[in-house]
Amino acid sequence: MSIRLGDIAPNFQANTTIGKIDFHEYLGDSWGILFSHPADFTPVCTTELGRTAQLEDEFKKRNVKVLAVSVDPLEKHNLWINDINETQHCTVGFPIIADESRDVATLYDMIHPNASATFTVRSLFIIGPDKTIKLFIAYPASTGRNFVEVLRVIDSLQLTAQYSVATPADWKEGEDVIVVPAVSTEDAVKKFPKGLNIVKPYLRYTPQPNK
Repeated sequence: MSIRLGDIAPNFQANTTIGKIDFHEYLGDSWGILFSHPADFTPVCTTELGRTAQLEDEFKKRNVKVLAVSVDPLEKHNLWINDINETQHCTVGFPIIADESRDVATLYDMIHPNASATFTVRSLFIIGPDKTIKLFIAYPASTGRNFVEVLRVIDSLQLTAQYSVATPADWKEGEDVIVVPAVSTEDAVKKFPKGLNIVKPYLRYTPQPNK
């Protein structure tokens, strides 16, 4: 199936390294990240899961739950976690889904036949508390993901969900944001008391409102 922004994230039940879960129940009122890796005991995946574990406190601070998924069985996942912890100097605490039947991979269109007929590409989905898809991105199997960028996107999504703003190119937490076009300049003056920098009528900056 094809998943688009704003769609409800398909629910599923699966065996994981922390036990059987119902995806929507597991997320609860949290934000979620679901990301796939092509196979266990592979070098790029080892660094990715290790980096995710290292950033555990950052995800918790943002009320984000992380789940990884692979078509390998649970036994391999549990053995591989030992290698990840050892080589990446971390403790993997988030669940890894054992998707031997490829049910989750198919549900989220993670297998791209022109890339590989059997393994998932590096898909990543950010899911809001309302269970809708807020972002998805797919990397080739050879390229590791930038999880600091994932955190940056979450910061933007959470900010723009609360305020009538958007974030400019390369924006980082604490920097100025853009007032959305739907808000008139007259209303923006009242709405954003920290001030406006009007570069063009359609390009108006204001300090990050929750800082």
